Formats: sequence, C-alpha cells, structure tokens
Amino acid sequence: MRRWPVLGLAGWAALGAAAALGLFSRGFLLTRVELPERSGCGLPGGWRGGPGAAAAGGAEGCWLRRRFPRAVLVLIDALRFDLARGRLPALRRPRPAHGRLFRFRADPPTTTLQRLKALATGALPTFVDAGHNFASRALHEDNLLRQMAGLGKRVVFMGDDTWAGLFPDAFARAHFFPSFNVKDLHTVDDGILQLLYPTVDSGEWDLLIAHFLGVDHCGHKHGPDHPEMAKKLSQMDTMLRTLVDHLANDTLLIVAGDHGMTSTGDHGGESEEEVNAALFVYSKAPLFQSPPPQEPETVPQVNLVPTLALLLGLPIPYNNIGEVMVDLFAVEGDATVSGLHQLAAYVLNAQQVNRFLHSYSLAAQDLPAEKLQRLQDQFSSAVKGYDRLLAQPGPPARSEVERLQSRFSRYLREARAMCAESWARFQPACMVAGCALLASSCLLCCVASWAANDSSFSYRHLLAYPLLWGLVGATVVGLAGLLMDWAGVDFILVSAVAAAASQGGFFWHCWARRRPWRSCSAAARLSSGEASFRHQLRAWLGPALPWGILLLRCGAMLSDSFVMAEAQVAPFLLSSLVLLLVVRLHWEGRLEDSPASRRLLGWLSVVLACARLSGLFWQCREETPVCQSSSLLAPLSTLRDPQAKNFSYMLCVAVLVAVVWGVRAWLRHYGNLNSPSSPVLFVRWGFPLLAVCIGGYWAITSGAEEALGKAHAWVQLALVAFPQSVFVLVGTGFLLLLWDPVTVFVKDSQGVDLAGGPILCPSSQEELQQFIPQVYRRMQESLRSRPDETKVAAYGLGSVYSAALLTCLALLGFLLLVLHSERLSLAFALLFLQAFALLGMHASAMALTSPADPFVVPWEALIGWALAAAQFFYATGHQPVFPAIQWNAAFVGFQQGHGAPLIPALLVGANTFASHILFAVGCPLLLLWPFVCEMPSARSKTRMGNSEEHLMEMRLREAPERFSAALLQLGLKYLLVLGLQMLACVLAAMILRRHLMVWKVFAPKFLFEALGFMVSSLFLLVGLALVMRVDCAVSRWFKRVILAQPR
Repeated sequence: MRRWPVLGLAGWAALGAAAALGLFSRGFLLTRVELPERSGCGLPGGWRGGPGAAAAGGAEGCWLRRRFPRAVLVLIDALRFDLARGRLPALRRPRPAHGRLFRFRADPPTTTLQRLKALATGALPTFVDAGHNFASRALHEDNLLRQMAGLGKRVVFMGDDTWAGLFPDAFARAHFFPSFNVKDLHTVDDGILQLLYPTVDSGEWDLLIAHFLGVDHCGHKHGPDHPEMAKKLSQMDTMLRTLVDHLANDTLLIVAGDHGMTSTGDHGGESEEEVNAALFVYSKAPLFQSPPPQEPETVPQVNLVPTLALLLGLPIPYNNIGEVMVDLFAVEGDATVSGLHQLAAYVLNAQQVNRFLHSYSLAAQDLPAEKLQRLQDQFSSAVKGYDRLLAQPGPPARSEVERLQSRFSRYLREARAMCAESWARFQPACMVAGCALLASSCLLCCVASWAANDSSFSYRHLLAYPLLWGLVGATVVGLAGLLMDWAGVDFILVSAVAAAASQGGFFWHCWARRRPWRSCSAAARLSSGEASFRHQLRAWLGPALPWGILLLRCGAMLSDSFVMAEAQVAPFLLSSLVLLLVVRLHWEGRLEDSPASRRLLGWLSVVLACARLSGLFWQCREETPVCQSSSLLAPLSTLRDPQAKNFSYMLCVAVLVAVVWGVRAWLRHYGNLNSPSSPVLFVRWGFPLLAVCIGGYWAITSGAEEALGKAHAWVQLALVAFPQSVFVLVGTGFLLLLWDPVTVFVKDSQGVDLAGGPILCPSSQEELQQFIPQVYRRMQESLRSRPDETKVAAYGLGSVYSAALLTCLALLGFLLLVLHSERLSLAFALLFLQAFALLGMHASAMALTSPADPFVVPWEALIGWALAAAQFFYATGHQPVFPAIQWNAAFVGFQQGHGAPLIPALLVGANTFASHILFAVGCPLLLLWPFVCEMPSARSKTRMGNSEEHLMEMRLREAPERFSAALLQLGLKYLLVLGLQMLACVLAAMILRRHLMVWKVFAPKFLFEALGFMVSSLFLLVGLALVMRVDCAVSRWFKRVILAQPR
C-alpha cells in the first residue's frame, strides 16, 4: 500500500480548499483601515475657538474647557436596559438634574472585546473582530486611555483582564482578574469591591474604571430570570448606592453595560435584547438643564467617546465617528448662552469627524466619492453659518442656534451612517478568486478520485510535480513581495497562489496524460451502449438520486429560512435519501425475501427512528422568539425534582454502559477481544474506568449549583480530577492504539507449517505486500489438506482494520461526552446507533447489488454520512450562531480557568464540532464494513479447515495497490461532498452579501461551515492515517509469520 502518497494527495486537496476559504474570508469578513494618527491638544481644522474653548494644553483642558476633572466609569458587563431600569433602584434615586438613564445601543457583534474597542475609540469594530474576542490584541488606534496617558493623567483599572491585552501600557495602576470562567460569578466582582471604595477615597486617579463581570457570567450560567441574577443585581445596586456616597462633587459617574443578553443569557448577535444596554450618567453637581423625556433617549455607544473626552478636557480620539451627547454640555443661565456652549461641542465634534473622513478617504479610498462630497459641502455650509453667527455684534437668536445644532447633528449622523455602510464594503476580487479556487479544489477531488481507479495513475506526475509547481509559485510571489515591498502580500495570499499553481500543474498533467483515461472511458461507453435502456436508466439513477439530495441541500443554502430551519431539514434529507435507496433497490428487483433484504429494512427503521428522535434535542435561534429550546439541553443541575434527576442520571449512566458493552461485544463477536495486545487490554479495563470517571463527574455536576459552590475540598478536587483523568486515559488509549494496533489473537499449536513448502522471505516491502495473500491462502490450504492437524488459528484478522477504528471512535466518544452536558449523552447514543445502522444499510445494499468493484463506496453512502454529521451538529445542541456556542466546555477539568487561549479553544471546538469529528474519523468504515459483514458466522477467525472461508478485510490485502487507491478515492469523494456544501455556502454568502440577514444568518453560517469543513478534513486524514498504521502493523505481523515457518 502507498501510504504517504495517499495521505499527501488527500491533505493537499484539503489544504487547497482551506487556502480558498482564507482568500474568500479576506474579501467577505469586513475589515477597515486603522489610521495611526492621534489627536493633539491643538484645535482641529484650524478652528480658533468659540464659547467654552480652552487654550491648547492649558490646565483647563484641550479643545473645550473641561467640566469635570475626574470620572468614574463602572462597566457592568451585559447590563441589559430593562434589567437596569426595573431591577436597579439606585439608578432611579437621583434627582432629574443630577442623573439620567439612557438606552445604550450597541453595534453588533455584541461581544465584550468589540464593545470595549468602541467605548475607547468611538469607531465601529467590524464583523471579523469577533474572532479575537478571547485573544485580544493591543489596540493601536487613538483612544481615550491613550489620550489620558499622553496628558499625564492617571488611569486606574480593576476588573476584567481583557483590558490588559487591549491597553497594555495605559494604566497607572491595574488590578486584573480572570474573565473567561463564566461559571465563576463572584471572584471578579468581590475583588473589585475590596479595592473600589479605598481607591475612590484616596483620590490618586483621574479616571477610575471598574469592570464587573458577575451579571454577564450569571446570565451565561443561569439566564436573566434566575434567582441568582436577582442576587447579583442586588449586589450591583448596593455597590452603586455606596459608590455615590463616596464620590466628590467634581466627579462624573458613568454606569454602562457593554451589551445586553438574550433570554438564555447569551450574546454576540444583533437581537434587540443583545444590543439594548443601559447607560446612566450622574454627578452630585447639577448636570442637566432640561427635564428628562418620558421615555429614555437612545444613545449609540460610540457617542460616549466624544462626550467623555470633551467633558474631561481631552481631545476627541482621531478615529471617532460618534456624536456628542449635547445635553451634558448645557450650562446654567441664559438658554442662548447654554445653546452656544452646546453648539461649540458640536462644532469641535464635526471638525474632528471631518478631519478623520478626509484622512480615511486618502488611506483606504473606499468611501463613496459622491456621499463624501455631499458631506463635505454640508459641513462647510454649517461651519460658515457658525462663523457668521460668531461674527454678529449682538447675541444670536435662540432659534438660529438651535438650527445650527440641528445641521451639525445631521452631518454627524450621516457621516456615521456612511462609514458604517462603507465598512460593509466587500472585496469582490478576493471573493471571486476564493470561490474559483474552492471550485477548483472540488474539481481536483472529482478528477483525482476518478483517476485513482486507473492503473496508470502516477503519484509522481499528479502529486509531486504539482506540489513543485505550487512551491515555485509561492516562492515567486513571496520574493516579489519582499523585493517590491507589497503591503498586501501575506500568508493567505501566498498560500492561495501556491494552491492555485499546484492545482494548475495537476490539471496540466492530467491533460497531458489523458490518453489512457480516454481509452478507458471509451470502453466504458461502448459497454454501456450495448446494454439495454433499462439497465442504462438504472445505472444513471444510482448516483442521480443521492446527488439530487446533495444539490438540493446546496441550493437551499441561498435561503435564510432554510439556514434557520436546517436542524429539521438535515434529518429530513437523510431520511429521504435512505428511503429512496430502498425504493430504487425494490424497483431494480433486488429487494427480495432474503436475509440481506430483511437486514436492510431493519436498519432502515433504525435510521428513521434515530432521525426522528434526534429532533428532541433542539436549540432555538434568536430569530424564532416563539421557539423554546429543548429542556434536554440543560444540565441535570437545573432539575428540581429529585426523582426526575435520578432517573435522568441513570439514563446517562446507561449510555456509558451501553458504549462500553457495545464495543466489547463487537470485538468479542469478531474475535478481536481475544488478543493480548495493549489496546485490547485497555478496552477490557480502561473503558470501564473511563465510564466510572465520567459517571462520577456527572454525579457531582448534577448537584445544585449552590451546593457545588459550598462543597468540601474533596468535591472541588473531584470536579477537576475526574475529567482530567478522562483526558489522560483517552490520551493513553490513543498512544497504545498507535503503538500496537493489531488486535489479533494467534493460536499456534505445533508451529507454522504451510502446505506447499516454505515461502521465501521477502526482501522488500513491495515483495511483502505480494506475499501476504499467498501466506493467507497457504494457511487455508494447509488446514484443508490436513483438517485434523490445526496448526494456526488467527482470531480477529478479518476485522483488524475496523476494530482499530471502532476503538478510536469509542475513545473520541468518551472524550466528547465529558465535554457536553449530561443528558446530551442520549443524543450521542442516537449518533452511534444511527451511524451503526447506516453502515449496516450500506453493507446490506452492497450485498444485494453485488457491485463489480467492491472497493468503490457508492455516493449514497458518502452523502448520507455527511448528512448525518450535519444532523447531529444540531442534535447535540448547537446552532451556527455565536450565542449558541457552549462555552462551559472550556472549563471541564479546568475550574480555575486557563493561562492561554489554546486549551479552551480546543475544548470548545471539540464540543462544537463533535459530530464532524466522529463521522470524519469513521469515514473509512464505509469501505471496510461490507467486507466485515461478509462473514455470517459468530466469530471471525482465520481458521483453516473450513470448506469455504470468508476473507473479510483480508480481501483488501489481496490487492494492496487497489486498497490504497480505494482509500484515496474514499477520502477525495468525502472531501468533494463536504467541499460542494462549502462552495454552496460561500456562493450564498457572496451573492447575498447585501441581504438584510447577511450578518445575522449567512456570515455566521459561513464561519461555522468553514470551521466544520477544516475540522472534518483534519480528522478524515486522522482516520485514513489510522487505517494505514494498521496496515503497516499487519504487514509486520505477516512478516513474523513468514519468518516463523520451518526452513
């Protein structure tokens, strides 16, 4: 078997698709240019000042005379507006002139990192920034904290450690607390409360920031309506009351939420519950001159930046596009004088935004010229009107002041709208190139899988040479970028060029070597032409039906309704596919009254039942407010009825017992459990120990959350020890399986004596591959010629490949089970049962059709396998949206959090793409299972002396080159199915990029589909590599058998 070329070609195809996705992402996932300029104390735009203007660099402030020398910013993470309005009485206590509550509207994505960037810079983070939410990078744009530090102001921080990555050198003093452990409701808040009041009283600060996380974590853990949320909000209310008592008269207090939360406590999207946060502004000195409106005013979050900057006497950050909250700049006395002070704030804000638009248009050149010119005319006209107002000899009319305020306000809002629209501009060239490269990768999989059947297939011409082409292309582009100092040349571009060049080399070599393949296809057409029309129709309908199902799913990607309802559509398409398979077999007259037919119908009923039952585990999307998520997704700790909790726990433990018993029963049935190898010993003893550890962990986590927090030290230790023991045991099992994957028991009574004389020992690996079938058959002949003298019996040799794969899948299953909530183990039980039934249907269908080439896996099996992976993505409680990510998986075995983002990312990724992992690793079973099911007896043993021997998987060893070609073809066909679905998703995102639901539906779907494709590709290679590792070990085993025969 050619092992490395097979892995190399499959991996190359997967990497080409990954490069295409990276290139498409560059054009689709929007970014904006970050300008390096900073605002200084000099007035912007050459403006010479007006009412309230301050001398540049003076003690009273920059640009505008400061109103407050210091401020306290209290960020209560995920403080939704209705929670603040109804459940924080401290925000309703101040008199109207001293404090006011606003509806603080966040821009999506509503993740903490993006909101912090907006609150510091006044700019709009783009969608692609959501990927950095848990790996924050230093913020290089001009921001409020940098302005404070540049003017020698002291900034003191306490709370969420996300600020440490964003502003590494901005704080005079900082007290960071770990933020990622959403199960921890109190560590951050209690730590802040110990420091907050002494710090306020010390006065050694100019800006004090306190970022509380308890409300956000409580929402993630319990939801906004849980009693724990009431306790946490009561704690925040008490904190605010006490803080107000400690404030001086010249201090501004700002209480804000960075985003809201859904009814389940999640955030990240753009629903009304997520974008509506709360903002409260307070001062002991009179702050507002006008009465508050009946309904709180809605304020965009970016508006806080210019407001706070001018109130503290700071320059507005250079990249700000927010609008000042003009009510905060009114002064006591005459209304006209107060209006002029407000107008001065507007003018400064407009000058700063106009300067930014001019600089950005030169740097990025993506602002629409017509809109930019119209805004420039609007700004110039408003400034001229303001100059005329100041030039008047007497006091201006109040109406004229208000009219100018309205003009500047309209300019600022239209400028913000234009920027938001411009930063939604895509790069069509990158998107089209990415789509073309992905389509080329799919075509490569198709052509290579077809060509792999041909005897003239050359890995040298179709793998080595194209890879050299790609290396040359990447080298040329990289060197050109270095020599010409191209700013756009980076890893994504170089990898895309390398993939395109290598694929071009592949297609060129295919065209140059097309003659033998053309003759083969001509012969196939000739033979098919001689067949009857009925046979031709049958041959055409074979792949047409599954391909129709696949193309239906791909085409439906263009519908946002389909994407939102895919949890129901995926099992429907799978059920339709298996039913059509049975109908086709019946129409062809193959579904007769036979054991194979009865088995096929039995497996069909199991698949349909599992598809139906998997719908019990549904997770609702935020776009369907009338939907209610399944209670089976919630952990056992949420159950209040002890009997229901105990019953559910016993069902979950039964799943663990069933997995252990099922794997051991299968291995025992086929003789692999008799082997003394280390993986078999691990199956005997390690699997029950894994079940005990997971069951013990579930027993502890199923207790009430309040009880866990007050549990003894040994219980806290068990919360870490049990899952980490699972991780260690699973890792040990994998190492043992890789070390000795041959689970064969050899019974040798009198030494090896093969009929026909000794076989010469092969001198090379190639000769050994040819000798293995001879050895296997000579063992049969030896025992058939002397049935009373059984020399050698090899138990489990006919299922040695499948045994290794099943053991690997069981290990992965245990690992993934511990990362999910307890009752989702029932969904995993359905997953394993349905996968087993699909394999049974596939083997029965192969037995009924008796294909000419049993090494070729039919398309219906591969497409059904891919649909099952998609089905159980949803059936394990997931949705392709950010709020549905199960972040709790990051803390399984790590209750105290993590020091680096790699481990939590791997744990959350494994939780999210569990079905992709299992079905990708198990994909080679589609090739192996029909051979395993070839033997009807109760035990598969290579025991010679029977009149007829079923070779099972040893038939694969009769043609090692054909075996490797079949594995390559299987991997490429599965990649083709996944790639076509990915291509449909990419095309939908590109075509519908201006759709109303693009960022709510299509963009998250693209991201999850792309990650799922890469995870599936990686673990498909793992499955293929495991089969090849077993094949290598089997070769060595046969070599030992040959060397042991008498000379």
